[in-house]
Amino acid sequence: MKLSSQIRPISYLKAHAAEIVRNLSKQQEPLVITQNGEAKVVMQDIESYEQTQQTIALLKILSLGIRQVEEGKVLTAEDVIKRLRDRREDR
Repeated sequence: MKLSSQIRPISYLKAHAAEIVRNLSKQQEPLVITQNGEAKVVMQDIESYEQTQQTIALLKILSLGIRQVEEGKVLTAEDVIKRLRDRREDR
């Protein structure tokens, strides 16, 4: 993905909004909108956005798991199975 080809000024967005929306869905690449020469907004299609959010959520879960392992907050599979069986028997 080469962002340099996906940069447009805000005036282009105003004049070509419908075309931009169509292209975002087809290309599934983000579009950077500039204002006064500065990048201000990134636009992307909803499918790519949802995929990005899912990826971020998974990375957060992985990070939390790694941190727990590093802090020694882990149990063996045997201990987990025993706890689950004990809970089931307590019901």
